[in-house]
Amino acid sequence: MHPFRKAVESRDLDAVAALLADDVVFTSPVTFKPYPGKAITAAILRGVLRVFEDFTYIREIANPDGRDHAFVFTATVAGKQLQGCDFLHFDDDGKIDEFTVMVRPLSAAQALGEAMGAQFEQIAREAAEQ
Repeated sequence: MHPFRKAVESRDLDAVAALLADDVVFTSPVTFKPYPGKAITAAILRGVLRVFEDFTYIREIANPDGRDHAFVFTATVAGKQLQGCDFLHFDDDGKIDEFTVMVRPLSAAQALGEAMGAQFEQIAREAAEQ
């Protein structure tokens, strides 16, 4: 099992943060603007774990060189079941430098956007504290 998947599934957010490059760029499924930096990305991921229920990775797909991974997941947000995928790119040091999330269906993406919007004040505080 990939260390990222193991860290997320065990909810070890320190281990997840340790896998992020300082210059990681997080691209959200519900906002247009990417979020650059380790502090905000780690804070967003903590927020996601607060709003996702029944989160499970169901598939892991990797490029043979190990630099690109896709982790397919299911979860529930505000009663809406969703499918999603974390697309990760790893830099030369083995750290995540690109983190893109996509989710479906639209109703679940909208529920996720609302739930994360409610978290964003706390996410911003957590990022500023790091």
